[in-house]
Amino acid sequence: MALYTCNVCGMSVGTMTCGTCGKELVHSSIKTDDGETVHVSECPDGHGKIKSPMCCGQDMEAK
Repeated sequence: MALYTCNVCGMSVGTMTCGTCGKELVHSSIKTDDGETVHVSECPDGHGKIKSPMCCGQDMEAK
């Protein structure tokens, strides 16, 4: 399970699941066309991905 934690306030987010199959989302990253790395949480069965959570105006860190 990816646990996302805010480095500013300590808020954390636990398990996130796919609405289609119910499986737990896994942490990953993608590269944008301009070369930036974006952290995402994605369905292991390929149903899609979402940008990883944000808190205090910044991406939360996966641990």
